[in-house]
Amino acid sequence: MNPVFEIQLIAVLVSVACALPGVFLVIRGMAMMTDAITHTILLGIVVAFFITQDLNSPLLIVGAAFVGILTVWLTELIHQTKLLDKDASIGIIFPMLFSIAIILITRYAGDVHLDTDSVLLGELAFAPFDRLILFGIDVGPQAIYSMTVILILLLLFIGFFYKELKLTSFDALLAASLGFSPVLLHYALMSLVSVTAVGAFEAVGSVLVVAFMVGPPVSAYLLTDRLSYMLGISAALGAVNSLIGFQLSMYFDVSIAGMIAVVTGLTFILIFIFSPKKGFIYELHRKKRQKKTLKKALESNHLS
Repeated sequence: MNPVFEIQLIAVLVSVACALPGVFLVIRGMAMMTDAITHTILLGIVVAFFITQDLNSPLLIVGAAFVGILTVWLTELIHQTKLLDKDASIGIIFPMLFSIAIILITRYAGDVHLDTDSVLLGELAFAPFDRLILFGIDVGPQAIYSMTVILILLLLFIGFFYKELKLTSFDALLAASLGFSPVLLHYALMSLVSVTAVGAFEAVGSVLVVAFMVGPPVSAYLLTDRLSYMLGISAALGAVNSLIGFQLSMYFDVSIAGMIAVVTGLTFILIFIFSPKKGFIYELHRKKRQKKTLKKALESNHLS
């Protein structure tokens, strides 16, 4: 395959894979959990490296996924005390685990290629160099296959548990009263979020994973109230933003991941302003109409 095509395919696969679980995070008011997970999984990678002494070991992925789930569990544990809200709980756990990873890298892995800047910013242009070799045959970039598997898992999970996810996302108490287990489904979803983040961040970096998991879902949320439409719009926006961002990065000769993140942000701003149902301009007109209606009602009561 052409390297240019491979880069765009990886970007699209990552964007769609991140956008789908991102919809449920946005609905549940947990969008910033993405930021926490994509940073704290670095600790799992570092610890797994110290155990294996091999940057290519699959245990690095296992360690990263485990720390991602640990991040969710610790955040929920603090939040359940009712002493702090969810944002504050994330603000405690996320910097602590990420800082531990940074300290371990700078103290004990200074001569190892565990570059925190690369982890955060990523570089899609390098993704095609990590090839998958089967029986001595180069079958393409490893990221394409790993993200395809993750995307299939996400589609199967959402397809099998669509009704349960919809119910627990919008009304967890009703779901519990009907016999569903919101806690079990929540951790299953967050486990998939962790696996998705682990699979994506090596190619695109932490910043772009956050942009993909938050930007398209929030934009879709402003365009529709139906969950099925929201999932489709979010995935489509992620893919389109990736392709446009890539073309602009080539034109301006800048970071691919950075430009895609910028395009994702600009897309959200446009939808935020012009959304026909929830946009800023719509809200201004709605409030203006309400004031006119209220004014007429007051004048009518005054005359009567």
